[in-house]
Amino acid sequence: MSQTSTGTPTLTTEEVSRRAGEVLDRVEQAVVGKREALTMVLTAILSRGHVLLEDFPGLGKTLAARSFAQTLGLEFTRAQFTPDLLPSDLTGSFVFDQKAAEFAFRPGPLFTGLLLADEINRTPPKTQSALLEAMQEHQVTVEGQTFALPQPFHVLATANPVEYEGTYPLPEAQLDRFLARVSFGYPSPEEEWDVLRRRVSRQTEDQRLEPVTDAAGLAAMQEAIERVPVEDDISRYCVELASATRRHRAVLVGASPRGSLALMLTARAYAVIRGRDYLTPEDVKAVAHAVLDHRISIKPELWMSDTGGAAVVTAALGQVPVPGSRTGASTVDDGTGPSHGDGDVGTQA
Repeated sequence: MSQTSTGTPTLTTEEVSRRAGEVLDRVEQAVVGKREALTMVLTAILSRGHVLLEDFPGLGKTLAARSFAQTLGLEFTRAQFTPDLLPSDLTGSFVFDQKAAEFAFRPGPLFTGLLLADEINRTPPKTQSALLEAMQEHQVTVEGQTFALPQPFHVLATANPVEYEGTYPLPEAQLDRFLARVSFGYPSPEEEWDVLRRRVSRQTEDQRLEPVTDAAGLAAMQEAIERVPVEDDISRYCVELASATRRHRAVLVGASPRGSLALMLTARAYAVIRGRDYLTPEDVKAVAHAVLDHRISIKPELWMSDTGGAAVVTAALGQVPVPGSRTGASTVDDGTGPSHGDGDVGTQA
C-alpha cells in the first residue's frame, strides 16, 4: 500500500476486495444468511451512495446499519423519524452560549459517518427534504450559514413497505436520490434457528464487531474503485437498460439518467468486491434490480396488477442485447407492437 502526496493511503483493487470480504464476513456474524443483500449495501457505500432498506419489521435493518458502522470504523448515529421531527432536529441549530454571550452552532445527528434514518416515511416532507438535501449536497445550511458534513458520510434509511397509516411516502424524485434499495427478506428456518443459537451462545443482547478499517481507510477504498476503468460497451449497456425502462408500455416514469449512472457506479464497486478490476455485463445485471426498481413509476391503472418496477427491469434485462453478443435483431418493447423478450411483463388490466 502506497501513499499519495497528501498522505492518503492508496489501495489496490486486490486490497479493496480483501477488505470488503472481511467487512462482509464480520457483518454476517450479526446479520445471518443475507450475504447478497449485505453485498449490495456495501456496494452502494463503496460507490459513495446512500441506501434505502425497505422491508418488514424485525428483519435486521437497524442491526445491519450498526454493524456496517462498526466494521467500517465510522461514527454511528440513529435518528428515529416521527411526525413531529423538525429539520433542525437533524441539521442542528444555534444555541445561545451564556458564557460567551453569543450564539453557537450545535451540530445535529447529520454530522456523523453513518446515519440510520429509521422509518424515514413517518416524518413530514419538510424534514425528509432536509435529510435528502444533506445526502445530495453533503452540507447543511442553518440560518444562512453553511456547514460541510464529515466525509465519508452515508445514510441508511429504513421504511416499512406494508404500514402506510400515518406515513408520508417518499415521492419518486426523492427515491431517486437513493443509490440503491435493498430488502433482506425472511430467513430460512435453518437461518432463523442459527440466529437463536447465536443469541444463546452470546449470552447478551448487544453485539460488538471489531473494525476492519476506519473513515480514512473507507475513503481510500472508494478512491481505488474510482480508478477502475469502464469499457464503452458496458457504459452503453447501462444507458440502454435505463432507456428501456422508459419505453415500457406499463411505465409512467422510467429510470432517469441518474439511474444509468448509478448502474455503472454500483456495477464497478460490485466487480471489485468480487475480486476483479474490470466490469462484465453480469456485474450490471447483478445490481440492476437494487439500482433501478425504485426509480420506476407504474401507470395508475396498473397499480392493482402484478406489474411493478421489478417486472419492468426484468423485462429490460431480457430484451436489451448484452455486450459481446449483439448479433440478433432484438429490440426493446416500445408499446406499439408485440414484445420480443422472455422477460416481458403482462400489462393488461
